Amino acid sequence: MYCLYGYFLFFFFFVTSDYKPFAIKTSAVYETFAIIVLFISLPVFAQEKNKEDVPAFSGKQLSLLGERANGLRGKLDKATEKYLQKLQRQEKKLRRKLGKLDSLQAQALFGGIDEKYASLQNSIPRLSRYTSVYSGRLDSLATSLNFFKATGLPGDQIDKSLGQLSSLQDKLNQTEVIKKFVRERRQLLKQQFEKLGMLRKVRAFQKQSYYYAQRLEDVKALWQDPSRIEEKLLQWVAASDKFKDFFRQNSRLASLFPLPGMSSNPGGSSVAGLQTRASLQQALTAQFGIGSNVQRMLQQNIESAQGQLSELRSRISQYGSGGFGNGEPDMPENFRPNSQKTKTIFDRLEYGLNVQSQKANGFFPTTSDIGISLGYKLNDKSSFGIGASYKLGWGRGLSHIRMTSEGLGLRSYLDYKLKGSLYISGGYEQNYRTAFNSIQQLRKYSAWQSSGLLGLSKRYKVSRKVKGDIKLLWDFLSYRQLPRTQAILFRVSYNLK
Repeated sequence: MYCLYGYFLFFFFFVTSDYKPFAIKTSAVYETFAIIVLFISLPVFAQEKNKEDVPAFSGKQLSLLGERANGLRGKLDKATEKYLQKLQRQEKKLRRKLGKLDSLQAQALFGGIDEKYASLQNSIPRLSRYTSVYSGRLDSLATSLNFFKATGLPGDQIDKSLGQLSSLQDKLNQTEVIKKFVRERRQLLKQQFEKLGMLRKVRAFQKQSYYYAQRLEDVKALWQDPSRIEEKLLQWVAASDKFKDFFRQNSRLASLFPLPGMSSNPGGSSVAGLQTRASLQQALTAQFGIGSNVQRMLQQNIESAQGQLSELRSRISQYGSGGFGNGEPDMPENFRPNSQKTKTIFDRLEYGLNVQSQKANGFFPTTSDIGISLGYKLNDKSSFGIGASYKLGWGRGLSHIRMTSEGLGLRSYLDYKLKGSLYISGGYEQNYRTAFNSIQQLRKYSAWQSSGLLGLSKRYKVSRKVKGDIKLLWDFLSYRQLPRTQAILFRVSYNLK
């Protein structure tokens, strides 16, 4: 609309400037004013035109959504296969131990269990839309792909991505069924072996079942960290009125909780036995009336019900806070889970970089030790690693800058968490502290010096994937060295995840 006004004014001013008697003197003013009006109107028009346009997502870009879902499905598959095998081995051990005491009870408790594990791993459960796992992100992405398909984007690639999202939904349903089976199985074994006074025999099974559930949660947490294309897509989705209307009609959430009047909603028919808000309000009005006293009484009852729900919620939270088997009421007493056990080897690695400078003295020039390290987290409190350092010489002052190779070092370290972000740090190093020009010089073992380190370190967060580490170390072997080396070391390092 604004654009039409702009074109009209632009045409009017130029035409009038050609035919009016004073056009020669005022034509420049007319033209300038018309151009300003035209440029003001164009952005407004473009903004109105593109406000609800579909963003320029290609079919290839949208296919990345399905590929990411497929990768997550693979991780869930791998975790399920790994832990089901561990649980199955534990059940075989329990069967042998119970069979020595009571073979009939062992057969009753463990008979056909191998077939059950195989069935759980190989079959996909068919759950209704009310019993299957619901993921808001998965629903948004699938509905977005259906929306783009309806707008005319290439259907083959989108259909493939939709199939991958559907496979992920099936895998989420499968893992939920397996988790329920494992939880019930753990409770049954605990009850039966507790009656026989053999409760300690079930601890390994209980721990593996806990780590399986935790591993599934770790993998699912990856889904909550959106990729770049997902961020762009979800930002557009949040601002698009067209998509919101489409979501109300076609999403899985809409099928679970259909709104009144959504007759086109697939599966949007009302659920048998559930009252609508209108019918409930009508029944309350017919029963109690609409007076102010009635409304006040209903409000008081609602507040009372909310208070009881809060009390129940607090009681339930005690079972999830670690007070009763670390969130699992049938877990072994004093069980402290190690969150690192549910991570892959690569997820437990730490990559470090540290720098330490030393001023010139009578024997050495100004130097900087540049070190790299590779660590491995044993558990939530301790980690160890190895590394190497290179001593770079800078000369003996600003007037004598010269870069030289002043030494080399091999390192090992061990960190143990004291409290919060404070750690005890120790390590052993071998250092070649003599300037060298070739690798051949490093082969002389007698030229290497030992360092024993002990001290404290403080860790802090730099960014989401980078952590800083400040270390104050005492080299208790420095007093043996000739010439004597620095006894107190101060190092600043950065760990990459």
